[in-house]
Amino acid sequence: MIVGLTIAGCTIAVVAAVRSTWSPCGLSMLATITPLAERGRGHRYRTTATWFLLGSVLGGASLGAVMALLASAVGALGASGTELASVAVVVGSITVAADARIGGFRLPVHYRQVNERWLDQFRPWVYGAGFGWQIGSGLATYIKTCAVYLMIVLAVLTGRPELALLIGIVFGLVRGLAVFLGRRITSTTALADFHRRFMAADRYALAMVIGCEAATTLALLTVVSPWLGGPTAGALSLVLVVWAFRRRQDAVGTTANVTTHSVTAR
Repeated sequence: MIVGLTIAGCTIAVVAAVRSTWSPCGLSMLATITPLAERGRGHRYRTTATWFLLGSVLGGASLGAVMALLASAVGALGASGTELASVAVVVGSITVAADARIGGFRLPVHYRQVNERWLDQFRPWVYGAGFGWQIGSGLATYIKTCAVYLMIVLAVLTGRPELALLIGIVFGLVRGLAVFLGRRITSTTALADFHRRFMAADRYALAMVIGCEAATTLALLTVVSPWLGGPTAGALSLVLVVWAFRRRQDAVGTTANVTTHSVTAR
């Protein structure tokens, strides 16, 4: 069971980190730490980006250290694999419902962003590593997906401090690597084009994180009760298909309204 929770935790860590790149902080980093922006400040992009990556890994390790303490407490309880899987299934179901906004349900998050004044007040290694640590720690800035919560729970449920720390580092590493997506932004045209394409992929990123949350939850459900796995998978698939269809219809409707208003304005 520990192996399964570790694999699930690392998978969700990667998915949560990728999805978090679409948060306001993630988008801000992809606009402020680029070759174009760093050249304008008289700094080297690669150096600042490397400091950001190191800071993000350290941030993930910081979160991992907290999860490791909690994991050691869970390990001392001596819970069975079925009990651990049951907790994970409950939390996984909640995160799927929250990210998919099923019935308007959502979990509480905070909307803090990094202080962009650092860009003018500190050296590149300070704001690079500082921004990286805040973003890599997962909970210090805007929380884009509830998969972050699921990752923490899975890490703690392993009951193994070293594995919980590993999951935190994986999350921080992937979040930090995202800054290199902007390595080719050397002009304002490239900046606008990148963010246009990046935002167009937002809905696919959302579908990815919800799909991974659902798959993880169903996989753990089979540990709790193999008989529930099949029916639950069918029901959940139906719910997600309906959700995806409605989102597509809303998107089409929004596009049509924008087009109509544009034509009317002309």
